[in-house]
Amino acid sequence: MMVKFSDFDLDFRDGKEGEDLVEGVLKDILTGTIEVKRDMKWIKTGNIYIETECFYQSSGQWEMSGLSVTKATHWAFVLENFVLILPTEDLKEIVDVEGHPISTDIEPNPTRGFLIKIDNIVRKYRYGAS
Repeated sequence: MMVKFSDFDLDFRDGKEGEDLVEGVLKDILTGTIEVKRDMKWIKTGNIYIETECFYQSSGQWEMSGLSVTKATHWAFVLENFVLILPTEDLKEIVDVEGHPISTDIEPNPTRGFLIKIDNIVRKYRYGAS
């Protein structure tokens, strides 16, 4: 005999799984560190920029920066009125697979990095590719 669950039972189970996920993420963040970024162009482009190198005027050369040197366990992107938080190691993997290399010429310190589509980050978690 097949047991039919009510919508309440299914919604309750899904809600509980969501609560457990949020609790786990918050515990990870509270025991680690978080680097917070704000990308004001994402709303028009659908991309966020991840810096990996910077040209330092003082040394006259490109040096690793941003994601390449971070010690943070998580990165958070403030996107208008919500925040996207993910483990640094997951972000590095996404950058390796999905990143589009780009350079900026903003003085006094031009940077190099990668553009990542927000959709590609969401897709990684939606299809369980972590």
